[in-house]
Amino acid sequence: MNLTTYSRRKAHEVNIGGVKVGSSHPIQVQSMTNTPTADTVSSVEQVKRIADAGAPIVRLTAQGRKEGENLENIVARLREDGYQTAIVADIHFVPEVASIAARYVDKVRINPGNYRTSNGELEALIAQCRERGVALRIGVNHGSLAKRIFDEWGDTPQGMVVSAMEFLKVCRREEFDQVVVSMKSSNTRVMVHAYRLLVEAMEREGMTYPIHLGVTEAGNGIEGRIKSAVGIGALLSDGIGDTIRVSLTEAPENEVPVAKMLVDYYAERCGEFEVKYPEKYHSTEYVRRSQVTTPLTHDEFAADMRVIEAVSKNPSAELRAAILNMDDAEPVAVKCRYEDTDAEVVAVKAAADLGVLFLDGLADGIWVDAPALSEAEVRDIELMILQAARVRFSHTEYIACPSCGRTLYDIEKTLADIKARTSHLKNLKIGIMGCIVNGPGEMADADYGYVGAAAGRITLYKGREIVERNIPQEEAIDRLIELIKANGDWQEPA
Repeated sequence: MNLTTYSRRKAHEVNIGGVKVGSSHPIQVQSMTNTPTADTVSSVEQVKRIADAGAPIVRLTAQGRKEGENLENIVARLREDGYQTAIVADIHFVPEVASIAARYVDKVRINPGNYRTSNGELEALIAQCRERGVALRIGVNHGSLAKRIFDEWGDTPQGMVVSAMEFLKVCRREEFDQVVVSMKSSNTRVMVHAYRLLVEAMEREGMTYPIHLGVTEAGNGIEGRIKSAVGIGALLSDGIGDTIRVSLTEAPENEVPVAKMLVDYYAERCGEFEVKYPEKYHSTEYVRRSQVTTPLTHDEFAADMRVIEAVSKNPSAELRAAILNMDDAEPVAVKCRYEDTDAEVVAVKAAADLGVLFLDGLADGIWVDAPALSEAEVRDIELMILQAARVRFSHTEYIACPSCGRTLYDIEKTLADIKARTSHLKNLKIGIMGCIVNGPGEMADADYGYVGAAAGRITLYKGREIVERNIPQEEAIDRLIELIKANGDWQEPA
């Protein structure tokens, strides 16, 4: 028998404007503004709200020179007002804006999908960051891999790792270690697998860069919180993660309490569990352990369903060990009790504890034992966890981005309006994206897409294909419904 214990992956220290991350420091929480970065007043006020909610790191988009230059005014105003919040610039399509932003901020996030390593741009940025003490994030997005990476690897976790490692090797060659790396996706299974592969690749190279965790386009409400908790929780259970962001299509300050809840919850992980099989089950491609194809909620269990209940403060490790120690492939349900009275708290904790067991193909049934909640609330939470883990789709899934300064319409209201008209549909995925930066890629497995194209204009997708371009926003939802009906995916509400 082997013992498995919870411990953080070793990560060296990175200083982000005085906020230190790495395995010798607590996991840090961050969020991102959705105000126009060219608007100093609204951006400063939103950063303050996020900071007051408890996030020491805040990111702002800098999609052009104007936004990059205005970071100077935003940072200056924040410092004048007594806020020492670490400020991060998010760079996408215009790499030269990174050198502008690096004059003013504490960290620059670049997307390898829109950057090159062959022309010295990255080396020049590293030199500039080193001079000012600015950190760098290599932020890989599933939805925006470079064409040459996509052509060879497709939009796969392996392709994401290749993209990240190419940039990390340049940083190592330049002897620049103030680097954080992330591997984000709206698909929790892709996201978790990509991070695990990245850790394995970095271990082979002796790299200890800190890791930032996040599920993109998680949506809103309890469903968005569950989706984030399934992905982030799976990796925190592995000891992976030094900073996190819970991305919600809501006011960004709403993200912070959820992220802090996850951080606090994993600060209590403990215990040693004997495991008969020492190999990492989750290092393989997804495969189900049993012959069960559709996992069940607790009210659907057959009388002979074997139930394993967690009793420790580390349910994920305890339940994984118990399942891996079984000598057969008998279907098994996992159960965990939560005494919390708030449905959101139960949902986040249960998703973090149990979601990973479905992502890894180990469990066949879920039982969230929450006596303070109604049976209907518990069933909804169980179904949402199964859907977030992508093992059972029971309702419309919304792949909705949290929005940022690039978004040119009210995405929070739009999501609510689309949900009000489509939530009764079965086994359908709808992407609601603020802009084209990650939109078409992140919603690649969606059935339909609603993507901001310009101010007041929307482009509609069927799968990966554009169906209608630049529709006036006031007509776009009706046209989306017409598109769904035209393709035979509409059902009238019951």
